[in-house]
Amino acid sequence: MLNPMFYIIYGGLWMLLLIVFAETGLFAGFFLPGDSLLFVAGIYSTNLANEFLKAVGLEGIGNEWLNLVILASLVSFAGIVGNTVGYWFGRKIGPAMFRWKDNFFFKKRYLDEAHDFYDKHGGGAIVFARFLPIVRTFAPIVAGIVGMDKKKFAFYNIAGCIAWVVSMIFAGHFLQIWVKNQFGFELKDHLEVIIIVIVLVTTAPVLWKLIFGKKKPS
Repeated sequence: MLNPMFYIIYGGLWMLLLIVFAETGLFAGFFLPGDSLLFVAGIYSTNLANEFLKAVGLEGIGNEWLNLVILASLVSFAGIVGNTVGYWFGRKIGPAMFRWKDNFFFKKRYLDEAHDFYDKHGGGAIVFARFLPIVRTFAPIVAGIVGMDKKKFAFYNIAGCIAWVVSMIFAGHFLQIWVKNQFGFELKDHLEVIIIVIVLVTTAPVLWKLIFGKKKPS
């Protein structure tokens, strides 16, 4: 379930959109491959954008930039809606989550970490959290729990989601082109290594906090 190619090959664009929504719209989505999935989506941007163009009867009109804009727009929309659902979930029943028991889909410590992250960074946490696995799943819920202003949340939600999606998708697309031109090989043939690097880089802050973070005084 952590291999983004599985979702790209067997689910295509629609699975990609569902995962991006679920990672923040459904608190159980923290285990889904967000960053690496978007990076790989950038490599396959033409194929994914063509799925949408075919569905709306505009197949064949796409080009490199249009495909990227279409893909980034659709994914951004899914992420924005997902965060909004998480925010409203937090406003309605979020406080009760602190009394839930841990299970496979929910770990209270993740909620606590997101809460601490929000306390430290305020509204900017909604933007920063987009680039942090696990934290991005719970950050909008915490924003809802603490009663963040709706308009303020909407602004940070849109800004953070667009920044995250565009940076990841465009990085995947243009790095693939650059590597092919400079070194003559396809990143598509070495995705396992790329995915491992992305996972290590994006989870490093979370792992550092878990391993070396200061323990709260008892």
